[in-house]
Amino acid sequence: MNDVADIVLGGAGYAGLYRAVDEREARAGIAAAWDAGIRAFDTAPHYGAGSSEERLGGFLRTRPRSEYTVTTKVGRLLYDDPLAPDGVDDFYGAPKRSRRRDYSATGVRRSLADSLTRLGVDRVDRLLIHDPDEYQDETMAGAVPELARMRAEGTVSSIGVGVNDVDVALRFVRETAIDHVMIAGRYTLLDRRAETELLPECAQRGVRVLVAGVLNSGILADPWHRTTFDYRPAQREIVDRAQAMARVCAKYDVPLRAAALQFPRRNPAVAATVIGAGTKAEVEDTIAMLNTPVPEDLWHEVVRL
Repeated sequence: MNDVADIVLGGAGYAGLYRAVDEREARAGIAAAWDAGIRAFDTAPHYGAGSSEERLGGFLRTRPRSEYTVTTKVGRLLYDDPLAPDGVDDFYGAPKRSRRRDYSATGVRRSLADSLTRLGVDRVDRLLIHDPDEYQDETMAGAVPELARMRAEGTVSSIGVGVNDVDVALRFVRETAIDHVMIAGRYTLLDRRAETELLPECAQRGVRVLVAGVLNSGILADPWHRTTFDYRPAQREIVDRAQAMARVCAKYDVPLRAAALQFPRRNPAVAATVIGAGTKAEVEDTIAMLNTPVPEDLWHEVVRL
């Protein structure tokens, strides 16, 4: 069994992020994560317009509820929509549903109820507010107190926020009593904006940090052929830095993606790393990279780039 107690399988990859993934591929990917020892799963209504929750739920129905933890999110409600185009927000092969933002107390309750139906479970372990960046006041007035009530009544075990923006995360850490922050793409080899204030603040307040997006949309997997950074084509400076990091890693016979995947685990403020693997091959490769020895000298060189 691999040492994956601090690894969470993210739900975007097997829900068709960037390319369609069929049901068989998705189930094989989730099963590979389970077989590797992963027991924590993160999903959201946003991922594949509900297909992530449905696919994860289809697999988890065959496993004892006491053996795994599930995180899902609120902030987007789904509506059947026969005119919904494919590829919205880069999710392909999704069901015909549209997303509508709703960070109200009523919206939070409905979102969780819908998610439980799609997942086929009676509860989730963590419930995160998803991407409230442009809706912060609405979220503070509606979603935050409602999630606190849900935690107090035992509907969910813990609550938090999932964002890409460090400043947004800091506001929620400082102004609310959340348990978790999921920060995507901001604590990686290429982008360490979470390191200066967010990680220390969370450590001080006892807020557990989940780090996602550690490959920065693909560039840290292969900076010569996958030059996507932060969901868009990377600027030349970013490509050059990633390629320089790859050359340092090659000097030690270590794949860049191994260093990228392991980097967040080195910070004691990080409770878990969320991986984005969506297929069996990607999951198996990720596990292999997490288990690849990385010399300390490599870290000293690569973090200076």
